[in-house]
Amino acid sequence: MDITEADGRLLDAAEALFYEHGIQAVGMDRIRAASGVSLKRLYQRFPSKDVLVEAYLRRRDGRWRGALAEYVAARPSAAERPLAVFDWLEKWFGEPDFRGCAFINAYGELGTASPAVAGAVKDHKAEVLRYLHGLVRDAGAAEPGPVAEQLAVLSDGAITMAAVTGTPAPARSAREAASSVLQTAGVAPRRPAGLPAPGGNTVG
Repeated sequence: MDITEADGRLLDAAEALFYEHGIQAVGMDRIRAASGVSLKRLYQRFPSKDVLVEAYLRRRDGRWRGALAEYVAARPSAAERPLAVFDWLEKWFGEPDFRGCAFINAYGELGTASPAVAGAVKDHKAEVLRYLHGLVRDAGAAEPGPVAEQLAVLSDGAITMAAVTGTPAPARSAREAASSVLQTAGVAPRRPAGLPAPGGNTVG
């Protein structure tokens, strides 16, 4: 087994176990067993659990934002794309393995006790905000900064509520609120009531 394969197996196992069960509940030996990688190789690649958790979060960040961006980019007009974020969230919330935001969950468990993990969480949220800022700017908002910040809060709130309630409904509520925010900023037509969210791929 080469390094690339070992890393992939370890990170796949870490992501599945940490996201479903929580970081503190999963030990390194459990990840070794799930990955099929020896404990020696595991510690060679990831010398501590903090290092592995940070690597898991940073890889998930890229995959999560990539899946979101691919879905949103399929919308034909820039004005539609900010609200498409909430359509994508609704699909994600409906998946059977949805457990909320991996980054909020990690921060909730570890807080600032792990600077590396806290940094990965902070970087993820900053990149999401940057992405939303670009969408709002391209949609024509005169002052995209405050609008993007409101959309970020609505997004995180919807993710948290969906995890707690076990239903995708918070995405629809957040979409309505986002639509009002965007209309005030002069962008984003409202989707007619009752129209189902378009298809697309989420993180998986």
